[in-house]
Amino acid sequence: MAFTLRPYQQQASDAGVRFFSTKGDWHGLEVLPTGSGKSLVVADIASRLDGDTLILQPSKEILQQNYDKMCSYGKECSIFSASMKSKDVGKITFATIQSVMNDLQAFDHFRNIIVDECHRVNPSGGQYVDFIKHSKRKVLGLTATPYILASTRTPVKGPDGKVVKNLYNEPEMQRGAILRFLTRMKPKVFKEVLYYCQVYDLLKQGYLAQVKYYDVTPAAFYDTRLQRNSTGMDYDTDSVQRSFMYVGMYSYLVSILRRIMRTDRKHILVFCHTLAEAEALTGAVPGCAFVSGETSLSERDRILQEFKAGKIRVVANVGVLTTGFDFPALDTVVMARPTLSLAMYYQIVGRLLRPFPGKEPWFVDLCGNIRHFGQVEHLWIDCPTQGEWLVKGYIQGIWTQLTNIFF
Repeated sequence: MAFTLRPYQQQASDAGVRFFSTKGDWHGLEVLPTGSGKSLVVADIASRLDGDTLILQPSKEILQQNYDKMCSYGKECSIFSASMKSKDVGKITFATIQSVMNDLQAFDHFRNIIVDECHRVNPSGGQYVDFIKHSKRKVLGLTATPYILASTRTPVKGPDGKVVKNLYNEPEMQRGAILRFLTRMKPKVFKEVLYYCQVYDLLKQGYLAQVKYYDVTPAAFYDTRLQRNSTGMDYDTDSVQRSFMYVGMYSYLVSILRRIMRTDRKHILVFCHTLAEAEALTGAVPGCAFVSGETSLSERDRILQEFKAGKIRVVANVGVLTTGFDFPALDTVVMARPTLSLAMYYQIVGRLLRPFPGKEPWFVDLCGNIRHFGQVEHLWIDCPTQGEWLVKGYIQGIWTQLTNIFF
């Protein structure tokens, strides 16, 4: 069956088709929020293009979603992915990058390349870049999070604002990080933003669900000393564990979950910091299961199907359901881990953005993330001067630039 695209989806599709009709081998970027129907946009673009089109996904789950949308258009398409047990090449081919790199010659004739979740493309190297450099062709990237978190070192400054020197009269350096907008990187893959839309606008138009935010972070948590890990890009696991022990986070999480389960919440997804915490919840909270990177695919599929069917009310996970988990009926997310990663925070809250009849989604934060990042509908894409794309957020009453600054 054919779908009627929403106005913003049609605009995004038109921009993609125009891009592939222009000359040159530069690469373009489109930014579409989680829950906006990106897979429909991908399907519509591919169905309108001349020549063969290759659509790359980072996982089999996302590949399956995009493939199903294309099939719903009545268009013939193929899957080339070892994890999907299919190695077919057609006019429109959905593939995972690992499988493509194992058989590069089979894709030399493809001129139109679409990369979903393109924030995973590391411009400094890796399979995506190797594939793009293998043959000159146009690449369109789509993402909800148009930035990459990078490690960096910056000089330490004293109270007077001057750089602190060591015994050798060299600047003292501290480990930090920077969120780089994809079109403002050196080197970079994507040159221009072709289309974008704001979470706030789609929310006001009724295309996304209005999330209710509950910050129940223990006051004592802010007195703990969280430290960065060796990359500077997120918190050190040991320091998080020490902070959790200081505030009794595990017992507090159990009490919060029991309170939530006394409400009408039907599908509760918990993001834990460690596997041990997620596993322990299954014994402390009735009707709770957990999944992690160590869970077999068959077992994970079984648990998630029972979760969606309402047979399991609570699923705890560790780092596996931030992307590719499409469940519009999900009504509650509990974030029981702190992070410095805006992308992780956005993706976790984004699990709630898809609308569903009667749904009033809750985001329950135990670790100060709302205070740190604000609400996702206030993340704003802006370009104050030519080419200077950035993302800012409304955090504790102040508009704050989040990309292309050190933190």
